[in-house]
Amino acid sequence: MRVLVCGGAGYIGSNMTAMLAAEGHEPVVFDNLSKGHISAIPQAEFVRGDLADYDLLVHTLGEYNIQAVMHFAAFIEVGESVEEPLRYYRNNFSCTQNLLSAMEAAGAEKFVFSSTAAVYGVPKDVPIVEDSPTEPINPYGQTKLAVEEMCHYQSRAGKLAYASLRYFNACGAGNNATLGEDHRPESHLIPLIIQAATGKRSEIKIYGTDYETPDGTCIRDFIHIDDLCRAHLLALDKLEKSRELVCNLGNEMGHSVREVIETVRKVSGRDFKVVETDRRAGDPPVLTADATRARSELGWKIEKPELEEMVSTAWRWHSEHREGYDD
Repeated sequence: MRVLVCGGAGYIGSNMTAMLAAEGHEPVVFDNLSKGHISAIPQAEFVRGDLADYDLLVHTLGEYNIQAVMHFAAFIEVGESVEEPLRYYRNNFSCTQNLLSAMEAAGAEKFVFSSTAAVYGVPKDVPIVEDSPTEPINPYGQTKLAVEEMCHYQSRAGKLAYASLRYFNACGAGNNATLGEDHRPESHLIPLIIQAATGKRSEIKIYGTDYETPDGTCIRDFIHIDDLCRAHLLALDKLEKSRELVCNLGNEMGHSVREVIETVRKVSGRDFKVVETDRRAGDPPVLTADATRARSELGWKIEKPELEEMVSTAWRWHSEHREGYDD
């Protein structure tokens, strides 16, 4: 299948592009390179463009005879979304509306959307199931939920077959540890701790040590990037017969901040400074997924469940790319 990968130069998008190609699909990367890296794109057709450019989208969809679209081009920083909500609504919602309009005009119906566990806000119960209340507490989560709703109504109108995949914490380096995380600035826990281990960061902070968890620190659900991308392939296949699918993608195992720190120490063989500080507003004690639906609907199976393997692939990539990607 010929697939347009929007945001294909980013962390998840580049890994998805590599996996699509490895599985015999023909990915075409569409990216404005505002966040991604040209050197992260495996051998694939590349179109430099912005999702706000309707005419370019329609042209690209037609020129390459695109049969399906995967969307990884959202802004993802929660704190930034609170400070600049209109920027997030424009990029995450309005540009996605533009993309769906271009798809409708070009006759491309299949759409796999990168959503997030942030749509649930602060859940009342964990593990979180897809039918849990969706009550986002920041513009990032709200814009993702708004796109899900837009997709739902477009599907009911008979103009879209879509899968909305709600990520928990994607991590590790994929494609045999050749494609890793290089956000600038970095905000994800594992690469931040690795930066402390390599000396690029003077310390790592623990925000809150008095939560009602076994070691007092927050617990999160980490999923290896390869497992995450594999679910997208299965969702793409599912859209041959289904018009609407919403699934959590998580490991269903929680690991605390302290556990992740100690795992990085073990894998790297290095020590580093850890500073304990106050809680951040809005951080729930525990966020873990119930991924039963993904297993039953997609036939998905986690192949890399161990935190040490996730950290090991990330450590390998960062060790070989001390300054990140070249561009």
